[in-house]
Amino acid sequence: MAKKILVVDDDPTLIKVIRPFLESQGFMVAVAGDGEEGLTAVKKNRPNLIVLDIQMPRMNGYTFVFELKKIIDIKTCPIIVLTAKEGMSEIFKVEGVKEYICKPFKPEVLLTAIKKHVTSPT
Repeated sequence: MAKKILVVDDDPTLIKVIRPFLESQGFMVAVAGDGEEGLTAVKKNRPNLIVLDIQMPRMNGYTFVFELKKIIDIKTCPIIVLTAKEGMSEIFKVEGVKEYICKPFKPEVLLTAIKKHVTSPT
């Protein structure tokens, strides 16, 4: 069974790049445009990993992580922060985030981080 990745990011261009790339690697990909949609998607999809932006409308990435802890144990659902906002990696590590990747990035860098935290998608 394919592993499920939830991408929470408000940038439609980024979604257009990440989603087909991860799907081509055998992952099922769900997307959410902000933290509120992300929490709903977590409940619906029960992802194996979350790729998360920080700066988003309605609910930012930090608040999302805080609220997510009320729903699931984030130790069992790794989070990779993918953001243009540098300098917050230590704060997110304290919250249990596994990786912190700054934009712009190469899709292969994200794929390597995902494979490090979830087993093969097949």
